[in-house]
Amino acid sequence: MSEARSSTSAPTVLRMILGRRLQDMRLGAGASLEDAAKALRVQTLTVRRLEKAEVALKPLYVEKLLETFGAGRQEIDEFVDLAEQANKPGWWHSYRDAVPSWFTAYVSLESDAKTLRTYEPQYVTGLLQTPEYAHAVLRGGIPNGTEEEVARRVELRLRRQSLLEREDAPTLWVVMEEAVLHRVVGGPHVMREQLERLLDLSELAHVSVDIVPFDAGAHVGACAPFTYFRFEEPELPDIVYSELLSASVYLDQRADVVSHLEAHSRMALLTSSEDSRALLNRMRKEYS
Repeated sequence: MSEARSSTSAPTVLRMILGRRLQDMRLGAGASLEDAAKALRVQTLTVRRLEKAEVALKPLYVEKLLETFGAGRQEIDEFVDLAEQANKPGWWHSYRDAVPSWFTAYVSLESDAKTLRTYEPQYVTGLLQTPEYAHAVLRGGIPNGTEEEVARRVELRLRRQSLLEREDAPTLWVVMEEAVLHRVVGGPHVMREQLERLLDLSELAHVSVDIVPFDAGAHVGACAPFTYFRFEEPELPDIVYSELLSASVYLDQRADVVSHLEAHSRMALLTSSEDSRALLNRMRKEYS
């Protein structure tokens, strides 16, 4: 997964889990990629893509592979049922006209993650944005887009935020640079409301907002924004997402993930919850 993605159909997290299970079952049966490909009468690349959740899990393929791996009838039927569920498009599929194809995978991961750790050097992270702030950011990002296109992206962003209101809401830990608070997005009124929202959300037990002050100087995380995902399911590795101007990269190699996780932790040590709230309150008064 450590490469830029440009696929038109982002996998659901369930499809990723089942792909991992297929791989584990193949290895447990002592079968090679070539053995699996021979059973399906396809190329080895097709099996590899099934295991990496890069293509839909065709029920006939899944059934044949599990039979080849020695699974019992009940296990096969249950797996096929899950595969059919995994192939159903996620709720975000209806917004495919509003976002780049490489971002839909992010929404899938975000929707199912148990822990999210985000670093943002430029803007308030999307899950914490007010509607007016989101509109101003997205309008700036697509200056040639129609108002309808901007509105659709805002709608998606606000719908994503509903995960923070779920009973099983993930833990969200956001680290932002102080520069984010000084970048006047949408005007003073919009900024004041945005800072008030940050203060309100930071009081939630599952949300932490840390602001790295200017006087922290140079630090390890002064780089591109990134998000770290951790899941409850043991089949899924921790994943890091980082966004570029016109594409994105998803990293799941242990060394890459650990370096980003350590950077996030080091940045958080440069401030405290109390200092961050004090800074947010001072900046809110400046926009009054």
